[in-house]
Amino acid sequence: MKIFGAIAAVAFMVAGTVHAAETIKITDVTGRQIDVKVPAEKLILGEGRLIYGLATLDSADPFKRVVGWRDDLKKADPQGYGLYAAKYPAIDSLPTFGGIKDGTFDIEQAISLNPDVVVMNLESKGATEDASLDKKLAAVGIPLIYIDFRESPMKNTETSMRILGQLTGLQARAEEFIKFRADHIKLITDRLAKADPKKPDVFIERAAGYSDECCMSFGNENFGKMVEFAGGKNIAADIIPGTFGTINPEQVVASDPDQFVGTGGDWEAYAPGMGWVPVGPGADMKEAKRKLVGLTERPAFRDIKATKNHNIHVVWHQFYNSPYQFVVIEQMAKWFHPDLFADINPESSFRELHERFLPIDYQPGYFISIDDQN
Repeated sequence: MKIFGAIAAVAFMVAGTVHAAETIKITDVTGRQIDVKVPAEKLILGEGRLIYGLATLDSADPFKRVVGWRDDLKKADPQGYGLYAAKYPAIDSLPTFGGIKDGTFDIEQAISLNPDVVVMNLESKGATEDASLDKKLAAVGIPLIYIDFRESPMKNTETSMRILGQLTGLQARAEEFIKFRADHIKLITDRLAKADPKKPDVFIERAAGYSDECCMSFGNENFGKMVEFAGGKNIAADIIPGTFGTINPEQVVASDPDQFVGTGGDWEAYAPGMGWVPVGPGADMKEAKRKLVGLTERPAFRDIKATKNHNIHVVWHQFYNSPYQFVVIEQMAKWFHPDLFADINPESSFRELHERFLPIDYQPGYFISIDDQN
């Protein structure tokens, strides 16, 4: 039986696309080995934003396998949700779940949908185990797979895309995307390694303006790691021990960063009327510019070098929870080292991603700088 399983797994990997259902072992990002029937016909997404990865593989209909998903996409990325809903209106009637970490995930509802597999983001693992949701799913024969575009995306994105490729039988498509992403990142890192320019000090503020408090940021992963890939030095790297954390305004002032990069989005559903910068697909860039200027008027940011030298930028927050990190790495590299990367066009890169891999058309609006003319 073990030999047969190994042969089947090898055949599965080579074929690229699976036609007949079979059970294989998939190793998720935590190292767990899970038996899953593939290609899966019914998926539950423990987070709605996992559709960013799934849509990259299945540009015909990324929702055809989804029988339920968390309700976060509509709130966290209303512009993106709107683009998908316009093309796939049935998503408005998909069963939705609350969050596992806040205790509103309905395990009975999930079981009633009889999924082939439940796919969850790594961040939910602790809460899932604390609530014994993993054991309850296992007891009724529903496999649970963890992938990760958020906790350690620079380490886990390729593995996560391969897992989605295995689950859907679209391994060849997954490898095509992985190469596309890796080639774009390598162009940046190779050029930086050769030129060895001075690294600017960068403060990256997570969800800038989301609340009156300052300042949420990133440690040595996620956007913090992307800053390094783009040729910058993350000032919070030595302050925040994990992926996410907070530094106080006095630390920002003392660090006096050369560059400021905030993350933004349309968060009216979460934080109505606050100072977040509403970048994203099809964003109103005049309004985004107005709110970007507002960020610099906060006491901790009035006199730092980044503000004085007009090196103030905001990028789409959801780059932090998707497989599209190469785009923001390109954009930050241009901001940090404009002469070295004058020929790089992140807008063109993201547009090509949409044309080659995604089922929705590209709309600009993902980046803004304080000197942009809007």
